[in-house]
Amino acid sequence: MVKQRIRKEPVDRYIIDPMSRFLNNSTMSGIVLFSAALLAIILSNSPWSDAFHHIWETKISIGFSDWQLSKTFHHWINDGLMAVFFFVVGLELKREIISGELSNPRNAILPIAAAIGGMIVPALIYLLFNPSGEVQGGWGTPMATDIAFALGILYLLGDKVPVSLKIFLTALAIADDLGAVLVIAFFYTSDINMISLLTGAVFLFVLFVANRIGVRSTIFYGIIGIGGLWLAFLMSGVHATIAAVLAAFTIPARVKYSETAFDRKLTSLMDQFRRADPNNSPTVTSEQLHILEKIRYISKNALTPLQRLEHAMHPLVAFVIMPLFALANAGITLSGDSITNLTSSVTLGVFFGLVLGKVIGVVGFVSVVTRLKLASLPKDFTRQHLLGVGFLAGIGFTMSLFISQLAFANKVFVEEAKMGILLASLFAGLVGYFIIKTAKQVK
Repeated sequence: MVKQRIRKEPVDRYIIDPMSRFLNNSTMSGIVLFSAALLAIILSNSPWSDAFHHIWETKISIGFSDWQLSKTFHHWINDGLMAVFFFVVGLELKREIISGELSNPRNAILPIAAAIGGMIVPALIYLLFNPSGEVQGGWGTPMATDIAFALGILYLLGDKVPVSLKIFLTALAIADDLGAVLVIAFFYTSDINMISLLTGAVFLFVLFVANRIGVRSTIFYGIIGIGGLWLAFLMSGVHATIAAVLAAFTIPARVKYSETAFDRKLTSLMDQFRRADPNNSPTVTSEQLHILEKIRYISKNALTPLQRLEHAMHPLVAFVIMPLFALANAGITLSGDSITNLTSSVTLGVFFGLVLGKVIGVVGFVSVVTRLKLASLPKDFTRQHLLGVGFLAGIGFTMSLFISQLAFANKVFVEEAKMGILLASLFAGLVGYFIIKTAKQVK
């Protein structure tokens, strides 16, 4: 039997396939994010600095007639596009809780303990430097871990990293994200408009009911989630990103076709396709078309809407939204005051909160849990690996920058926090990389 090769057009070979490899490379998102942050710093200290900062203050309005929502480009990124980021975070959280590392209480103890320690200790260290006044409100800034950067560094290490280490850091970062979402919800909200909040609750109820009765249309969830829930939360004073996480938890996580049913149905359809009379032309016959449509239908329904959305939206978040957020928020204008900022209480609190607090919190809480025999480290996971993960957890970046924008009204404090975040993330990433790289592998 002669094997027929799949025909690849030039657009496949030179555009689509390279782009697909790029988007599916685990290290690339971290590199793009870092490049965007570096570009923001360069442009902020270039002759085009004023124009660069002015871009983010451009007013953008949506609506019609007397009903309009008008915000700056910067606000649309932080309240709108970052809601998409948090939506994907919510999808990851739900998947992990249902069938991932957080689904088994025994397996979840270690990363959850590490996440709790990695949030409490950094906040306490920050408060040691900033015990009172407006600066005290920034305690949430050093609590978060940037999963894209942290995992990007792990993947750069290749085979030197045990699989259990990648799983542990992923689960830690996801549990950490859940903690960050709760912190934003309870501590970084403005005055609450109860009518808007109750309206949002109605839309949330509609989404939950739709899930229960079997609605699987992602378009439906998008319209109600964005046009209803997100907009209501945006007007309520509760940060709109919380709406995105709540909406994600309403997305169905059940398949219509089980693995067995899918296998049986697909085999039957493939047999029908083989028996169908061939067309011997570039197009397919009407019979083949109907069979292929059925294959597409059952393939779609063998996946959960949750996983379809997460898979489809990840490239958008990793390669568009997060780099754009970094461009809009990571820019620091270096001047004579920058040296003074290095010694400010906010910069020191954020820096040592991320660098020391994360390591002490992650390593300390995991050590307590293992000594109490509530859980144990995987066999290929050494104490040096744990120390390295503690430092990688100190890469705050995206979430820390986001929380700093909510924590401070004074732009001077925001700039000081940025300085601490960027220096800590760079230092923690480099130290974590070399600690894990030099760790002995356990056979």
